[in-house]
Parts: sequence; structure tokens; C-alpha cells
Amino acid sequence: MTPRRARQATADAGPGPSSHRSAVDAPQPRPDPRPVTGRSLRLTIALGALGAFAIAFSGIFVRLSTVAPSTSAVFRCVYALPVLALLARRETHAAGPRTSAQRRLSLAAGTAFAVDLVAWHYAIDVVGAGLATVLANVQVVIVGLVAWLVLGERPSRATIGAVPVMLLGVVLISGVVGADAYGDDPALGGALGLLAASAYAAFLLLLRAGNNDRRHRAGVLFDATLTGGLGAAVAGLALGGLDLVPSWPEHGWLLLLALNSQVVGWLLISYALPRLPAVMTSVLLLLQPVGAVLLGMLLLDEAPSVLQLSGVGLARVPQ
Repeated sequence: MTPRRARQATADAGPGPSSHRSAVDAPQPRPDPRPVTGRSLRLTIALGALGAFAIAFSGIFVRLSTVAPSTSAVFRCVYALPVLALLARRETHAAGPRTSAQRRLSLAAGTAFAVDLVAWHYAIDVVGAGLATVLANVQVVIVGLVAWLVLGERPSRATIGAVPVMLLGVVLISGVVGADAYGDDPALGGALGLLAASAYAAFLLLLRAGNNDRRHRAGVLFDATLTGGLGAAVAGLALGGLDLVPSWPEHGWLLLLALNSQVVGWLLISYALPRLPAVMTSVLLLLQPVGAVLLGMLLLDEAPSVLQLSGVGLARVPQ
């Protein structure tokens, strides 16, 4: 058969099976492994730091709302979802749909976020906004260990050596040492803060993995926020105190919490997460607890003891 007849026979045979591939079978976007350097690195760090500063106000808005911890945890997600849904839809039109693996990772991140939300919001209630935020950010130790053992991102010697120092800081914040510790129940606050830290570390690592192609920040955050809100609602119904009826001005503060922290703050952090080493991002987020303690003292008249303030300094030493 001549080449011309062969081409004609192929055309007469009609389209092959490959022409009927569905969008699901189409090649999926791959993770972008390129490290950021130079000006891009500085921009990424600056945006991550700005996001950390934005979420430093989270505990302040929670305390100002004066609602139950479960109520604030649920509505910070509810009020953020419409904005994140619009942004996620724009991402899908621009970059295509996410893979099923990415969706699973973002939903898992939301499960961890639900535990973090409930534990942290209850910790705020018993130990204050500033100290609860410091305790939750012990996540840097957990993220560092997981990044080292699982992702092969070896932390610096300074970070490894800082682990016992940070744990000493947690002990001081918990109020076990000294009789003038701030908070209704510093020991319970310390335990809840450490639970929040563990869940927070899982949330950060899963959120980072779910946006490994760097193009679906809002979509990943939408899934995590939706799952986190549902989990917080279940916990609120089980533990009591959940109030689903909006009131003013309490829900004005919760709306600010949602827009400032859950949308703006976490979108900025989500930009930095897949572009920086896991440990660098978690250390960058230590700007949040420092800001939270200062804001709590300035805006809420929180008065940590000298030993607890010393613990704040120890609990954020890694570099």
C-alpha cells in the first residue's frame, strides 16, 4: 500500500480511541519544582510575612466577638466561603480543574483545620488570644520534623537545637511555674494549644501539598475552609455552646475575622507555602504569635506574667 493510500485508509477508518479521551483522562498539571530565587524569593517572603501579620489579628477578633469558641470557629468559615468560592471559580477557568489527588489533600487539610480551630478557639477562651496563638505556633517543631523525615528537607542545626528551648517556653506559658500566670486555666490552655499546634502543622503540610502546582490557592483553601467549618460545627454541637443565630455587633467581628484572616491572610500564606521550604514557611509564621501577644496587650488589656512573656520569647527562637 502506498503512503497516500495508507493515509486515506486511516481517514476512512474514522477517529481512534484516543480522540474520545475525556477531560479526566487528559494530562494533569504537574507540581512546579522550581525554587524561587532573587527578587521572587524576596516577594514570596514579604507576602508570607504580610499574611502572618494579617492572621495575627485572628485571636483579637475572636475575643472582641464575645461569642462561644465553637460559634466563632464555625462562622469564620461560613463568612469566608462565598468569597473563596468566587476566587476558586476564576482559578478553574484560568488554570483548569484540580486533580482528584489535590482535592483529597485539601479535604484532609480541612479535617486538620477543624481540630486546630476548635482547640485554638477554646484555648483563647481560657488563656487569652496572645498566649494561645504562641502555643499553637509550636507547629514549627512538628513541621520541621515531618519535613525532615518525610520530605527530606533537613532543618538547620539551630532549629534542631531550639526544640528543647521551645518546649521550656511552652511550660512557662502554661503557668505551671509561678503563681501569677494569666488566664482562667493556663494548664488547660497549654494542653489545648499543643493540640492546636499538632493539627496546625498537619494543616500547613497538607495545604502545601494540595497546591503543589501553585495555581489553585483559593480552590484548596475553599475545600479546607468548608471541611473545617463542618468539623467545627459537629464539635460545637457535641461540646455545646454553638449559636447559629447571627447577632450584632458580635458577627461584625466574625465577618472581619473571616475576610481578614481566613481569606486575605491565608491566601497570602498559601502563595508562599509551595514556593518555600516547609520549615522556612512555618518559621515565617512565627511573626503571628509575636504580633498576637503585642496586640492582645495593647487592644485587650491582656497581662501575661513576666514568666509567661519569657516563655513567649523562648517559644519563637528557631531561625
